[in-house]
Amino acid sequence: MKKIVLILGVIILIFFLILDNTSKGKIVTNYIKGVVTNTITAPDYINPKGDSISTRVIVPDGYKRVKYASGSFQEYLRHYSLKPYGHKIINYDGSTYFAQGWHDAILEIPVPSNGLQQCADALMRVRSEYLWKKNEKDRIGFNFTSGHYCSWDKYAQGYRPKINGNKVTFHKTATPNHSKTSFYKYLNLIYTYAGTLSMYNELQKIPVKEVKIGDMLVKPGSPGHIEIIVDEIINNKGDKMYLLAQGNTPAQNVCLLKNYEDISISPWYIFDENQPVYTPSYHFDKALFIRFK
Repeated sequence: MKKIVLILGVIILIFFLILDNTSKGKIVTNYIKGVVTNTITAPDYINPKGDSISTRVIVPDGYKRVKYASGSFQEYLRHYSLKPYGHKIINYDGSTYFAQGWHDAILEIPVPSNGLQQCADALMRVRSEYLWKKNEKDRIGFNFTSGHYCSWDKYAQGYRPKINGNKVTFHKTATPNHSKTSFYKYLNLIYTYAGTLSMYNELQKIPVKEVKIGDMLVKPGSPGHIEIIVDEIINNKGDKMYLLAQGNTPAQNVCLLKNYEDISISPWYIFDENQPVYTPSYHFDKALFIRFK
């Protein structure tokens, strides 16, 4: 008896729902169908089999990748190798990062166990490794937050900084060493005394209409945050979209970010001058970009 009453109650409820929606010019079945259709047709621009940024992320219809010269920093980033799809974000100490829904890819950038390679540091490493591979080592160098320039060339010759507050002097106190091991020791020094604020103060500011792969979205400060453009596409109207990658605090894997603000184009992003940019881990008050020398 109770089952019969329950069934009748459900039938009556459905009847009144249909009646109510019909009177408002709606049809329940069409409404449900629309929801299902929207879910099914949501675009997916990720190819799980892709092992680089350019093969992992699919270009939307009507767009094409902006061309850059072979061997350029832009092409280096676009074709950066990735870990297998589904790889988690791992912190420097081997622990799993608490937020695993932010990314669509993990870049093949080792994370040292010393905990120094945070957001800005990871990007300085990427740039430095590119220059090392191009045999342009004399271009590797960054300002400390104090404003003093520290180059790999001088470090390799044996010069080390003597730091007293904001005063920095360099003295030849070590044996010259141009090895790759010495290079990473140099980067650890840079990680310690440089960051988002020093990068912002040192590097060229770029308007949104001129940004390209390799430019960095930045909020200067201590702490601040910084992310880098790793791909760029354009349509026949000249509209552009971009991909963003970031290191983070604590030091962890560098990842390609999803776009939760506009899931219809995720992981692609659109930037507007002076407008805020929302990424999964950080809110930038405005689209402010800088460029490596």
